[in-house]
Amino acid sequence: MRLLAGMKLRGRLTLSVSLLLLVAIVPLVTLGVSFSRRDLQKQIHATLQVEAEGLRDVVEGTLAEREASVQTWAEDSVLRDALLVDTYAKSDAVLATFHRRHPSFAGLVLFTPDGRAVSFSTPALRDGFAGRRPEVLAASWFQAAREGHFDAHALTQVDPFFGKRVLPLTVPVVHPITGARIGLLLAAYDWAQVGDVVSTVIQRAHARGQVSFALEVLAADGTSLYDSHDATTPPPAVPIREEAANDSHLHDVGDGWRFVATVDSDEAYAVVAHSIQVASLMVVIALTLGALASAWLARGITRPIVTLSNVVGRIVREGDLTQEVEFHHRQDEVGELSTAFSRLLAHLRESTTSLQQGTRVLGETVEALTSAATQQERTLAQQSAAIQETQVTAQEIKQTSMMAAERSQAVLGVATRAREVGQSGETTVSASLQGFEQLREQVTRMASSISQLNDRTQQIGGITQTVKDLADQSNMLALNAAIEAVRSGEHGKGFNVVAREIRSLADQSIQATGRVREILDDIRGGIHTTVALSEEGQRRTETGLAQVRASGDSLRELAGIIEDNASAAHQIAAAVTQQNAGIAQIFTSVTDLSRVMDETMRGLHGTQQMTQQLRDVAGRMEAVARAWRV
Repeated sequence: MRLLAGMKLRGRLTLSVSLLLLVAIVPLVTLGVSFSRRDLQKQIHATLQVEAEGLRDVVEGTLAEREASVQTWAEDSVLRDALLVDTYAKSDAVLATFHRRHPSFAGLVLFTPDGRAVSFSTPALRDGFAGRRPEVLAASWFQAAREGHFDAHALTQVDPFFGKRVLPLTVPVVHPITGARIGLLLAAYDWAQVGDVVSTVIQRAHARGQVSFALEVLAADGTSLYDSHDATTPPPAVPIREEAANDSHLHDVGDGWRFVATVDSDEAYAVVAHSIQVASLMVVIALTLGALASAWLARGITRPIVTLSNVVGRIVREGDLTQEVEFHHRQDEVGELSTAFSRLLAHLRESTTSLQQGTRVLGETVEALTSAATQQERTLAQQSAAIQETQVTAQEIKQTSMMAAERSQAVLGVATRAREVGQSGETTVSASLQGFEQLREQVTRMASSISQLNDRTQQIGGITQTVKDLADQSNMLALNAAIEAVRSGEHGKGFNVVAREIRSLADQSIQATGRVREILDDIRGGIHTTVALSEEGQRRTETGLAQVRASGDSLRELAGIIEDNASAAHQIAAAVTQQNAGIAQIFTSVTDLSRVMDETMRGLHGTQQMTQQLRDVAGRMEAVARAWRV
């Protein structure tokens, strides 16, 4: 600030315009670069995410397709027959055919459940598995196949049987009838095929200028299964990384794998770095041009201002208002300032002339104003006394209105309580009416149930009569049997014993049937009594229901009357409250009027004092006006 205080206007304008350009351009360039970097960052991350997801989808689809193929091959009838009857020549031909159709597999081998390799897609595999049964049994993929799933741990190293990195897809071969496991089919997927799958993606990235772009496949535990980085090229110091996980919506051996796409951050943001260099150069050029333009502009602005400053100094020193200002020919703001200054001088000349004339008129006006103020003071004193009497009367009316408002509020409270009680009674009667309706329905259902019970009792009576008839017939048959036994003599003694037992059982059945009939008669009598009581209860329920309905209608009518009274009380309270508010406003207005009157009296005294001061000021103004030459 001290530096600016010692500078001329020209230097200030030059410095200010340069700083303004610096403050305006640098943030814009910074924001532009920041937005460009952010947009580029989003684009790079989105591209890497798309590439990672694309690799995941391709590998997942490839593995799922290969697994489906192996599952289908394991159901081939030739392979099953070969395992059942030891005819492996045909199975070798079938495996060779599968291998030719799907060259992405390194080979196919058929095993017995005990780990013995019996059929091969190529003769080289036969030699490779010869005498290595313990190694097959110890292999993780063979143990996983026994447990019914795939194993991908073999991808971390070169397979000892195939001499390369392969993904062993091993599935069981089951008996077509019993479903028992009769063997295992191994299809070794050549893992080098993954490089062919991602080669097009790598080439596309290199075409975009991303030489450091690479793809990786990681196992669930983080072990690297595939990496497209060049072994001779050092890894990027600060890589940008995006990954996509292989979820389980499509179940395959790669569940849990992660597919990663990376690129070097310096290479990715090279465009932004170049943009920053270009933007910095443009800022320097713009600031230089701005400083030169601001210096030229400041010189054109300050030269007319210096001339106007000289004219103003002469007016101040000599009081000469007859001077003229140049630069009227300019059409810019300086020309407008010169024209405005010329008009200012003309107005000052006219104002000075008018001031000399006005001072004389002002003296005469002050004398008249003093006389009018004295008369107004006497009038205001009379009005103040009348307002004070009105204020006392308004105070008494206000107290009476407040008492009426309090009484109306009390009446309103009682009416509100009566309305609440009426509503509560109406609700209670409605609930009672619903309860009686439910009771009537329950009595009706109970009567229906008792009637059904009576019908069932009659059916049981009919069954009991049938049992009694059967017992009578059994008794008669037992009697006839006893007679025939007597006739048979010694040979009929055993039959006679049976006849007596049958007769005894028939007598017991007749006695039990009689007791059941007595119990059913008692039950039937109780049912008739219950039916009578139910019908009597239903009639009484109907009578009570009618009485409750009548009481409810009366209570609703009473609630309506209470509601009308409450509404009337509320209207009265509102009217009294409104009246109280109006009276309070009247009292406030009268109070304000009294205060205004007091202020007017004080203002009048001040006016008298100001009148005296105006008289003095008019004398001084007349002396000042004479100092200017017009």
